[in-house]
Amino acid sequence: MSDILCTICARGGSKGVKNKNIKALCGKPLIAYTIEQAFASGLFEHIVISTDSDDIAKVAKQYGAEVFFKRSDEMASDTAGKLDVIKDAFVRSEEYYNKTFDYLVDLDATAPLRSVEDIKDSFKQFLDNHNDNLITAMPSRRSPYFNLVEVDSVGKVSLSKQLDNSIVRRQDAPKSYDMNASIYIWKRDSILNEKTLFLETTGLYVMPEERSIDIDTELDYKFVEFLMRENNAK
Repeated sequence: MSDILCTICARGGSKGVKNKNIKALCGKPLIAYTIEQAFASGLFEHIVISTDSDDIAKVAKQYGAEVFFKRSDEMASDTAGKLDVIKDAFVRSEEYYNKTFDYLVDLDATAPLRSVEDIKDSFKQFLDNHNDNLITAMPSRRSPYFNLVEVDSVGKVSLSKQLDNSIVRRQDAPKSYDMNASIYIWKRDSILNEKTLFLETTGLYVMPEERSIDIDTELDYKFVEFLMRENNAK
């Protein structure tokens, strides 16, 4: 089996939901769900947390994740890009463990509704399709070809994407997807050398909407809690 590193990036200064990464969700800290899914997948020898928060680090260690560095202020700022943060964790991990990882799988701590099968199946698809990287998404609720609009600098309203022939039914529009920020996968060379998420051979793993909610607001949090309670009641 190839060496696959798992990273989980969890910043302490969340704005939409205070302390969301360790806020209790159906009896467990939010980040615990992602850590447990990573272990249950059986893919990883190391599950590494990147955080600037001592409180998040403490909780993550309690659930078995590894926290051997504290994220720098620069990487924890509001302007730090996600790709740079993940790359930073990857480079630090190779140095710390003194080994070369073939692949990197990053799991977002704010997407607890993903399944273990999503992790395993997305990685299998990534390998089967010989992708350089892979992102996850769900079918979009709005189409840029039909009912997603933009307003330009002079106030003109138009569809986000225009086709030669107008679309009168959403079903006739090209398929589009909403990124769900759940799973990101890279080959080693791609995470180290590329500066953009979208490459010539980027793969797309499609998940259903009910497993695609990314907690960014209090409303997201309440909705995820509702879905978890519904699922547990079945």
